[in-house]
Amino acid sequence: NASSDGSVEAVKDRFPQVELIENETNLGFAAGNNVGVKYAKSPVILFLNPDTVIKDHAIQKSLEVLLSDPDIGALSCKVELPDGRLDYSCHRGFPTPWNSFAYFTGLAKMFPASPLFAGYSASYLDTDKSHEVDCISGTFLMVRKIAGEQIGFWDKDYFFNGEDIEFCFSLKKKGWKIYYYPEVKIIHFKGSSSGLWQTAVTKVEKRTKLTSATYAASAMRIFYKKHYYKKYPPIFRDFVLWGIKLLEH
Repeated sequence: NASSDGSVEAVKDRFPQVELIENETNLGFAAGNNVGVKYAKSPVILFLNPDTVIKDHAIQKSLEVLLSDPDIGALSCKVELPDGRLDYSCHRGFPTPWNSFAYFTGLAKMFPASPLFAGYSASYLDTDKSHEVDCISGTFLMVRKIAGEQIGFWDKDYFFNGEDIEFCFSLKKKGWKIYYYPEVKIIHFKGSSSGLWQTAVTKVEKRTKLTSATYAASAMRIFYKKHYYKKYPPIFRDFVLWGIKLLEH
């Protein structure tokens, strides 16, 4: 994706057998992955962030679980931060206006066991047991190719952030299950590209952090206008958009 950090040269040197796709410009997470997925021939595809470490044969065991149930469209294993905490993105609900309000006002943290207040973080569910969820993360997202093709894979309206929520929302609309499988895990050094998390393994310039934060807020607006905007009265929906605009600045 037009990387300038020497990664292209490193892959060519260390893994000459790999078919390397070099985009001339940074297309973003969604459009960049869509370029790569055209080359995929397997019936199951894994999207995996580069700032991760695989544990416990997570890929092989996750594949076994996904293939064991034909109704599972996409699956994530447990994604942990380096300090052992769960990366909430791998196990969450959809950001409805209420879920988002409860999350950003801190109500979800105050009442983590409440389905009413913790709808977005889904912390009221047992994260040590396998079950269906609304949404998983693009950090480790294993999907049936047939399911991905039904939704056109990644929505290129999202440049960075929010595209995994859209992906899961679209799969659910098509009747596919989204599954969380915590028997195996990966470690995620979250923020290594954006700099928005202290768990990053690299230092990111302030300009990049600000740009990443803007993309994150913009993703909220895109998702809200696609799926929730017309469901609410004008005063309410404009109030939500005003709140998103504040986050962008």
